[in-house]
Order: sequence, then C-alpha cells, then structure tokens
Amino acid sequence: MTDSTRGILRAAAGLRRFRMHRTAPSPGLSPYVEHHWILHWDLREPHAQRVLTHPTVHLTFTTGGRARVVGIVRGAFDETIAGRGRVVGVRFRPGGFRPLLDGPVSSLTDRRVPVEEVFGPPGRALAEAVLAEGCDEAAVALVERFLRARLPDRPDPLIAEVAAIVARIAEDPSISRVDRLAAEAGVGTRSLQRRFAEYVGVGPKWVIRRCRMQEAAERAEAEEEVDWAGLAARLGYADQAHFVRDFTATVGVPPARYARRCAADAAGGT
Repeated sequence: MTDSTRGILRAAAGLRRFRMHRTAPSPGLSPYVEHHWILHWDLREPHAQRVLTHPTVHLTFTTGGRARVVGIVRGAFDETIAGRGRVVGVRFRPGGFRPLLDGPVSSLTDRRVPVEEVFGPPGRALAEAVLAEGCDEAAVALVERFLRARLPDRPDPLIAEVAAIVARIAEDPSISRVDRLAAEAGVGTRSLQRRFAEYVGVGPKWVIRRCRMQEAAERAEAEEEVDWAGLAARLGYADQAHFVRDFTATVGVPPARYARRCAADAAGGT
C-alpha cells in the first residue's frame, strides 16, 4: 500500500510519535473500501495531530472502547493521542459507505457517530471483538467479515462514477470549476451536486478546494523553497492573496509559517 502522508499536517513530527501502516482490502470489498489503516503509539506526553481529511468516510476502533463512524470533516480534524494505544481503521472509497446507510452520506458530514448508531447492537459486538483482538491482521479480518455480510454483492455503478470524479479532481489541479467537472462527467451541475451529497457527503466545490489545500500543504512540507505565487496559480487561484487566505483558514497558519514549522520538524524540532 502507498505510504502517502497527504492530508496529515506536519507529518514528519507526527510520524515520530505514532506508527502507521495500511493494508489493501480483500477483493470482494475493494469496490467499497480503499484501505485499512492501523495506528500504534506509545507516548510519554500527549500528541495533538491535525489532519485535512479526504472526502471519505472512516470506520474506527480505538483503544479505550471508542468505536465510531467518522463522516467527512469539512474543517481540520484534530485528535489527541496519549499513553499507549491503537486504532484499527477502515477508509471507504468516496461513495463506498452509501450502501450501509439508510440515507445520504451527507447525513454523516461533520459528525463522529458511535458505531451502534449506524449498525445497532451488532456494531457494538464488533467493536468489542476488534478492541479485544491483539493481532492487527485478525482485527482487520473481523471487520472485513462484518462488512461483507452487509454490503451488496454488486456495487451501485454510481459509486465507481463518483470515486472516479473525486480521483480526477485530486489528479488534475487545473480543475477549479464545478460546471467544467459536470460537463466532463456528462451531467448537469445540479445533478452532480446532488450526486455528491448523496454518495460522497459534500459538494464537488468543497472537494476541489480540499484537494488543492492538501497539495499545498504537502508541497510546503516537501520542498525547501516554495514559489507561492506559482503554486497559487497552479492551484487555480486568481492571486496569491486569495490562496494565502484560504490556506490560513484551512490549516490554521499562513503557508510560509507552516513551511518553516515543517522545516523545523524535519530538522528534529517539535
């Protein structure tokens, strides 16, 4: 599996405090699940991690008994870890969680829902089994067995369609307008917006902006010197000032300051 840290802010600092690995889903789940992810930590002091979430739903089982369905977080997602622990997580494909809900995926947006609220008592029983299982691979197998029993044998074709559109947004920074995206998909703008609300959980405009901010944060961490004006233009901004405002509102600090903090992280600072 890819070891990409896109979306994890100040990833160099975070990866000194936790270990993360990903595994591919079994073939029958791959139309719905992007990957499983496991996080381990053993800390003397708490660590607060900020993430710019992808347009995907997660199912997570965390040491201490917490099991949740996490919808798309439109702001920055903050989580503090402390002591010793583990998370067993499932990252669904965009649209991939829709068959497990009675309503649109937008009903989960900006929410962290206890697993039993979505799956009832079987969800709580699953959580207890996963949290009691010390072997990561066996814990993942428990989750996969649970999901296979609840997902349809044949996926809704719209899941693949919306996932492909989200992938296109992520891969092509020249896409900055929803009407262009709708035209390429062969649907009207309102139809595309409704489809995203139903399957993804947020509108295409949000996905475009989030992908651009993730790329900007990644570039700020990876490159010694960033041409901010050039990056703003590449990401579809009319001017650098607009880009700086968006970055600051999303990440919490201006891009140049964020880059300096990342450089300090890479040098071994905190």
